[in-house]
Amino acid sequence: MKGIILAGGRATRLRPLTKITSKQLLPVYNQPMIYYPLQTLLKAGIKKILIIVAPDYAGQFLNLLGSGKEYSADFSYEIQDQPRGLAEAFIIGEKFIDNDSVTMILGDNIFLGQDFFQKIKDFKSGGMIFAKKVPDPGRYGVVEFGKNNKVLSIEEKPVAPKSNYAIVGLYTFDKRISKISRGLQPSARGELEITDLHKYYLKKGELKVNIFKGIWEDAGTFDSLLRVSNIVAEREKAKALTKPQK
Repeated sequence: MKGIILAGGRATRLRPLTKITSKQLLPVYNQPMIYYPLQTLLKAGIKKILIIVAPDYAGQFLNLLGSGKEYSADFSYEIQDQPRGLAEAFIIGEKFIDNDSVTMILGDNIFLGQDFFQKIKDFKSGGMIFAKKVPDPGRYGVVEFGKNNKVLSIEEKPVAPKSNYAIVGLYTFDKRISKISRGLQPSARGELEITDLHKYYLKKGELKVNIFKGIWEDAGTFDSLLRVSNIVAEREKAKALTKPQK
């Protein structure tokens, strides 16, 4: 299993914060945002990680993270010149993925109280995603469930969501993913949509959808960035209180 962190894009929703640095390098309480998805992959046992970044801030990521030696891991870097959709990451990372399965996590997605590590470690083939109940599903890809949690449909940012279950920014696919991504047609937004990859595996009966029960935040807005920073702050303070006093 290899890992990809997608940390490109322009992050216009977070201007002026992102005029001088990447969104994924902004602080979430006491750490740069990208540390959280990085730690998620490392905790899942993934040591070979490709970090895809926007060209303007590539040097900042390299200065911060280096080769991965500090983490007993191996980091590679690629540039995403323009944000052409999440699925493009599997085309950019085709040589890196090679003949292995891959888990991609979005650089602004923060997971706390994770319950998916073993599922990633046990992954064999097909595709695997996670869904979380949210109050604003129209901002995300949405999963519609039937009886026994059978997936009925997946839609990208629907105007009228068929459920409150949003697809979180963590995706695991088998070695076919780069070839499948190359066969996608751009959407009306001019992007290669990750939802189309989910639909491909779903149509073939090879998509597993798990319910994520921990804390998940897409830290791409001022409100969500503040909210997750406060959550992390409370957790860190609680942790400090439980440490034995010297």
